[in-house]
Amino acid sequence: MTDRLTIALAQMNQKVGDLRANSDAMLAMRRQAAGADLLLVPELQLVGYPPEDLVLKPAFLRETEAAAAAMVAATAEPGPALAFGSIVQREGKAYNAVIVADEGRELYVTLKRELPNYGTFDEKRVFTSGPLPEPFTFKGVRIGIPICEDLWLEDVSRHLAERGSEMLLSPNGSPYEIDKDELRQRLFSDRSRQVGLPLVYLNRVGGQDELAFDGSSMVFGADGTKVVQMRDWEEQLLFTHWEKEADGRWTCTTRDIHTLSPNPEDIYLAMVVALRDYVSRNGFPGVLLGLSGGIDSALSAAVAVDALGADKVWGVMMPSAFTSQASLDDAAGCARLLGIRHDVIPIGTAVDAFDGMLGAAFTGRPRDLAEENIQARLRMVTLMALSNKFGPMLLTTGNKSEMSVGYATLYGDMAGGYSVLKDAYKTTVFKLSRWRNAERPDGLLGPAGAVMPETVITKPPSAELRHDQKDEDSLPPYDKLDPILHGLIDREQSVHEVAAETGSDLALVASLETMVLRAEYKRRQAPPGVKLGGRNFGRDRRYPITNAFRTGD
Repeated sequence: MTDRLTIALAQMNQKVGDLRANSDAMLAMRRQAAGADLLLVPELQLVGYPPEDLVLKPAFLRETEAAAAAMVAATAEPGPALAFGSIVQREGKAYNAVIVADEGRELYVTLKRELPNYGTFDEKRVFTSGPLPEPFTFKGVRIGIPICEDLWLEDVSRHLAERGSEMLLSPNGSPYEIDKDELRQRLFSDRSRQVGLPLVYLNRVGGQDELAFDGSSMVFGADGTKVVQMRDWEEQLLFTHWEKEADGRWTCTTRDIHTLSPNPEDIYLAMVVALRDYVSRNGFPGVLLGLSGGIDSALSAAVAVDALGADKVWGVMMPSAFTSQASLDDAAGCARLLGIRHDVIPIGTAVDAFDGMLGAAFTGRPRDLAEENIQARLRMVTLMALSNKFGPMLLTTGNKSEMSVGYATLYGDMAGGYSVLKDAYKTTVFKLSRWRNAERPDGLLGPAGAVMPETVITKPPSAELRHDQKDEDSLPPYDKLDPILHGLIDREQSVHEVAAETGSDLALVASLETMVLRAEYKRRQAPPGVKLGGRNFGRDRRYPITNAFRTGD
């Protein structure tokens, strides 16, 4: 029995599928946690989260089992007990689990009961739900370990409290979403009060394909008071000290509150972290992007420089007959402010060649979207040629507003390996650009001060595929368009609901709904991009391509 505990909380990054790297990182963290009684790491720290269909691969499960056994054996070395996430197989079924090990022995295994199956989560596809878990006794203290969703829902926490748990330690893999910090704090404060126990919420950090994990781990007292707030977007090891009060209740005596990134800084950092880990872990030497002089490419370039460094970002301006001098100047200005390589490769001769090649076939037809899209696709061919020749990944620069309504060219400006703006509406792009020109958080690799000329932000958006073209020729102004799209997509509202809520014309909203649904086939062929809101294209929103249902009918 003890009346004092030191629990080390390791807010860590992970590499999905890299069992060796994740094992080494945990053991290194355990050495740093010397002096603690117990070290807690995030959900599925051994295999990385989310492992998706790797769980269905027998060879992966065999190697995971061997790596978990090696982790248990490694705790024979001096250091704290280790509670780590792994996959456990029982009777041919795979479970999301936490293993507690100490002195080279397995002390306890608990299986995740509540498997999330909404939004980005698809755990019921690969895991089996465990039974209601029991607490385990560590140094005389009864500890409950609800795994992620087990804490988000009430049943498991209440059961653990009823079974005598004295505290709850919850490892998580909770992806970033706009405004999710407030939800977490409110929910876990309420949860601790409901069950009358102090609780630890420990989350991972880093990027994994379309997901960004912000950390933001917390500790709450039994009365719902937050006593610890760890950093967001950074790995961190924190020693928390616990004492048993005269009434038998455990209290975390540590007081360590960090201020989390405000909006829109949090959105920007999600983009930076997601791109950094995607590029580095997939072995790309850097990124390449079309630097058009517009705001989307300017912001994408800024994120890339902040994530990777200026020496790993290459901007290419590809003017046609319709490219304005202002765009040429703004692209050059962006490159100069960011300190990146900037090449100008005109596509006029290639456009002329296509005009000649297709002239006979197009005879009698006026110039229209077909000729406009040829320019976008020639730019893609140019960029992909450079990517193939020199190795950098092509970074796509389209935003969510454009992707929503299909205002993008398939096999043209949609081409690429990753998109940091995929879940950012155009109004968000403007907000982020103004913010980044004025602010630079610590830890970013780009320059302080402005990262794009002010004219990039103030000029009317245009694809410049024909003379005097403006986005508003085809679309409502973005400050009117984006609230409509947010209602139709993120909130799944009907045409009538969106029209009433935004004060928009019913026929306009109905036409935009049709545009959104008709563009589904394009989005299926778009590159991955970081999730920012509650309903991104790809993991969250899975609409049929062939779909006749309309809410405005």
